Amino acid sequence: MSKKSVVSEAQEIQLAIELIQLGARLQLLESEVSLSRERLIKLYKELKGVSPPKGMLPFSTDWFLTWQPNIHSSLYINIYKFLVDNAGASGVQAVMKAYQLYLEQMPPEPGEEPLLSLTRAWTLVRFFQGNMLVLAPCAKCQGKFVVNPLDLNDSYHCGLCNMPSRAGKTRKAKDAAASAS
Repeated sequence: MSKKSVVSEAQEIQLAIELIQLGARLQLLESEVSLSRERLIKLYKELKGVSPPKGMLPFSTDWFLTWQPNIHSSLYINIYKFLVDNAGASGVQAVMKAYQLYLEQMPPEPGEEPLLSLTRAWTLVRFFQGNMLVLAPCAKCQGKFVVNPLDLNDSYHCGLCNMPSRAGKTRKAKDAAASAS
């Protein structure tokens, strides 16, 4: 029987706590932390006061390619790549640090969830590792944006340089404009 280190278990618990506080789903926790499912559920309930949400994780690259999510995903993955390439960050620590920096740049409205959740950010990194998504430079602004590697991206124009006609016309923006007048 192998002995388990109390220090390594404490580090795993601390990692799980940080992930839960950033909004990690149970599947992400199970993948990145070596604690049992039962302990993770108990820890989640203790921290959040509710059971972890059920359901499948995002499994399609399509969400990351739509207009607004693409801008947020592109910002996040550029931060992540910078940390990996220049700061020596790796693994789940790089995902978490990049997500914290993303939240500093794109804080959600009070009472709202961030557009890009930690679980989606983690999934995005996995899609990049599997070459299911890549970065391509915009032909106008030269910023690097998330694209499908199978698309023709030679003269790619990002969602900021080529905004869709309905951009910013969400119900929330419409309600805010109505209450301002």
